Amino acid sequence: MIKEQNNFWQKLVAKKKPFFVLAPMADATDFAQRQMLAKYGKPDVTYTEFVSADGLVSEKGRQVFLKELRFGENERPIVAQIFGSKPENIKKAAALIAELGFDGVDINMGCPDKAVIKQGAGSALIKNPQLAREIIRAAKEGAGRLPVSVKTRIGFGKNEIQTWLPEILAENPAALIVHLRTKKEMSQVAAHWELAPRIVEMAKENGVVILGNGDVASLADGQEKAEKSGMDGIMVGRGIFGNPWFFNEKIDIKNISLAEKFRVAIEHAKFFEKELAATSIKGYHVMKKHFKAYVSEFEGAKELRAKLMETENAGQAEKILKDYLKENIVV
Repeated sequence: MIKEQNNFWQKLVAKKKPFFVLAPMADATDFAQRQMLAKYGKPDVTYTEFVSADGLVSEKGRQVFLKELRFGENERPIVAQIFGSKPENIKKAAALIAELGFDGVDINMGCPDKAVIKQGAGSALIKNPQLAREIIRAAKEGAGRLPVSVKTRIGFGKNEIQTWLPEILAENPAALIVHLRTKKEMSQVAAHWELAPRIVEMAKENGVVILGNGDVASLADGQEKAEKSGMDGIMVGRGIFGNPWFFNEKIDIKNISLAEKFRVAIEHAKFFEKELAATSIKGYHVMKKHFKAYVSEFEGAKELRAKLMETENAGQAEKILKDYLKENIVV
């Protein structure tokens, strides 16, 4: 096995604790969203959306999936997350990610999506630890000098940290990220942060960098969770919706004016349209989930969101938002 020589995870732990990481989310942490974060509140580590390893290594799918792996230098360190159940394809995909210039490879072992599970990937690997270990070894072999991390959950249908996590830790990943819910729980219950100290203990016994994920409402909340649990880092997912300032220590979204929120929402929409929709990487409709987050928690928000859901392009959205500001004399 080629020794990992570019392990930014270890450097992060030595430099900052806790550090904050952007979670990979399908149709959310795309190039446009990540560029907004890079500009307004850059995370310590950036993740792409997850990409199918099978798709990446197929002649037919490669060009499509490569578009989803576009990134900017201002996003570093950046990790590409892949999923799959075939070690050989995981190896080839990891090698490709290394060629593309990423800073790390992450293996998704926690996705609850039925289509992913049907392939034996994502959280299905919790029920197949032997294959999971083979996949980690394959990824390391393909990634070469890049660090290989794993993101997973505390279990499939119940708490399985005592049996599941040791299997991953035995393969010595560069980092382990644990979403503190089971696959069965999805996001319908509160994340089990009470389990975090034990998970940290297990990771430290194996010398593995450990991160917690789930229900992190703000940087201050993440800091508190890290201090109580001992986590090296905190991964944030849903908290970034409508809040590209999330990782900015100098800015509290509560102090951002509605006019500024709308200005950034318009900027986001125009960038999305130009870089993703116009190039047929993603449809404009994907942007609408971001509008739902930008336009919330003020009088008239519900009606305004309904209008935005009817838009077909960024220009229409811009007019609706600017008209609202004029009519309500919001500055």
